[in-house]
Amino acid sequence: MEFPSIPDDGDTLQGIHFDSIDVEFPALNADALSGWLIAVAKTYGKSIRALSYVLCSDEYLLKMNVERLDHDTYTDIITFDLSDDCGNEIEGECYISIDRVTENAALFNDSVSHELNRVFVHGLLHLCGLGDKTEEEAKMMREAENGALELLQV
Repeated sequence: MEFPSIPDDGDTLQGIHFDSIDVEFPALNADALSGWLIAVAKTYGKSIRALSYVLCSDEYLLKMNVERLDHDTYTDIITFDLSDDCGNEIEGECYISIDRVTENAALFNDSVSHELNRVFVHGLLHLCGLGDKTEEEAKMMREAENGALELLQV
């Protein structure tokens, strides 16, 4: 898949926000990440109207997973599509467990920042319409993540 260049117009980055709830906020280049995510969304014919990434602990995300989705399991990300039929405009919230990201980075012998970027784009790809429930969907998701990660230069 061909990815467009990352926009350099600061005004286009206003719709993406990064925050944390019960964990220390890591050092991020929010402008570079936002530009990258905008470029990825564009490859799927989407624009980002409002997208929030909230970094949190395993326990916070587990509680959300149980209360909102009735899943009693740890996960690295929960993505909520809030688009409400906005056509090609993305509106959503992604909650990310820093604990899971850190553990998965060690498990896959990768850096925490690279794994965190993978999880950022994973949430966005869900909002672009990609799934990961079946083996084939998961394979396509991983390929899309890898393609997007090749574009990122932070």
